[in-house]
Amino acid sequence: MSWADFTSAVFNFTDYAELLPLFRDSLLAGAILGLVGGLIGTFVMMRDLAFAVHGIAELSFAGASFALLVGADVIFGSLVGSVLAALLLGVMGVRARGRNSVIGVIMPFGLGLGILFLSLYQGRAANKFGLLTGQIVSVDSTQLSALAVTALVVIAGLVFIWRPLTFASADPDIAAARGVPVRTLSVAFMFLLGISVALSIQVVGALLVLALLITPAAAALQVTAAPRMVVLLSVAFAMLATVGGIMLALGGRIPISPYVTTLSFVIYLVCRALGALRRRRGWTARAAAPPAHA
Repeated sequence: MSWADFTSAVFNFTDYAELLPLFRDSLLAGAILGLVGGLIGTFVMMRDLAFAVHGIAELSFAGASFALLVGADVIFGSLVGSVLAALLLGVMGVRARGRNSVIGVIMPFGLGLGILFLSLYQGRAANKFGLLTGQIVSVDSTQLSALAVTALVVIAGLVFIWRPLTFASADPDIAAARGVPVRTLSVAFMFLLGISVALSIQVVGALLVLALLITPAAAALQVTAAPRMVVLLSVAFAMLATVGGIMLALGGRIPISPYVTTLSFVIYLVCRALGALRRRRGWTARAAAPPAHA
């Protein structure tokens, strides 16, 4: 493939003005998913659950693949797989000793099941590929409404448990000593995380879900330590990567996920460079008080 062929496949905005209005629902869906991913991602980072997200995504992929095989709703199958995996990990507790080992067992099992179901599926190859790379450009108004309702459930659940979850995430031992139901909060959060993973798979697919649920929050933590700013920046970065990725994908012939993941990675690199510069110049330090006059 020549360089001209490559650029034509990745960036081709010949009919962009005509295409953009046709994908309004997809852009709205991307904004919704960016909002959910940015919010949930802050707690994923606080609770050190990046590896768990990947494990949940594999079982979500298996559930979606099985639904595709039997002719059921793919989103529902993805939700079932995600929630089952998330609840299993949530029951194990925040600091379960063998959690990472169990996640390492779940990941290949879920991926193997998904590949098995896709191998047995005799339908369109694009449906198989979409589970791995995302297919949000095909979102219609009905799917957008269902997505919005599900996202509202996740956001409402987060708002309801926000304060105790923050306390339990920062110091689970002290939170438990103060009477905070740490185990219940862990299960509740993993349930919400499972739903978020299933929703995010629609954008970037099962293999690249970390770019939506991890990278924006990780980028935000590079430039600020203020809790509210971390949340705001995480949401802003996730929405920028998602909506920007969709807009770029409309001008190319490749799936949306490379655009979203690349934008997310670039945002992280910029934030990491800014964070290093800030620490080197001491911008986080409080300015010295002026000397008192005699």
